[in-house]
Formats: sequence, C-alpha cells, structure tokens
Amino acid sequence: MRKIILAAVVTLFAAPLAAQTSPPVTNDLTVTIAPQQYRICNDRPARPVWMDEIHPREAYKALTLMDLYELRAWEQIVDTGNCGCEVRFPEWKDASEEFNERYLLASAAEHTAAQRDIRRQRNDLRHPVQDICEAQGNW
Repeated sequence: MRKIILAAVVTLFAAPLAAQTSPPVTNDLTVTIAPQQYRICNDRPARPVWMDEIHPREAYKALTLMDLYELRAWEQIVDTGNCGCEVRFPEWKDASEEFNERYLLASAAEHTAAQRDIRRQRNDLRHPVQDICEAQGNW
C-alpha cells in the first residue's frame, strides 16, 4: 500500500516538473501546407472551387461530379488506349458542364440514383482501365 501511495505522490510532484521542462509555447499560428503530392500525375487540374466550399448537407452534389468526372476519364482511357496524365486527369470543364445540364437541379434522391448508375458503369470499366494504366505505369 505504501508503494502505491508513494508512486502517486511522486507522480503528482513530477507532473509540474515535466511541464516546466517542456519546450516553450509560442503564439506562432503560421501553418504551411505543402502542395498535394500524389503517387502519379502530380499536375492534376484543380477541381471546381464550389466543391470545396459546398455545405456538408449538399456534399452529395460534389460526389456526383467526382464520379462523373472519373467515369468520363475512364471511358476516354478505354476508347484511346492511352492512360497519360492528361487523359486520366482531364480538365473539369466537360464533366462540370454535363453535371450542370443533368444534375444541378436534381434532388438528393436523384443524385443517389445517378451515383449508383455512374459507379456501376465505372466498375464495368475498371479492369480494362487498370490493365491499360498498369501497362503504362499510371495505376
């Protein structure tokens, strides 16, 4: 019992000592964020700003656009047999325009149905895209 009490007392008195010997705290609030680094294709085009600024309750819209973007890129890879960075990660313009025409005013339920359909189509392309991209070192 004495050992337990002694250990508790040592812990209590050692805690302030540890706090006194820790590194000084500064008020420097500068945060440096390094550019996003990917395993492949680091020069990807920036996605539309609204996708990062959207209210969380409407995040499903950004997911629909991301799914559509990847589907269209994968279709191009299969059509051309090219998995270069410019094909795998094209500009967002075409996918954004298609999204605006087809899904901008859609309900959440319609987005869910669209995402399911887009992902099914994308999954159907997965193996051919993976084969092409692996052969070109871009998977």
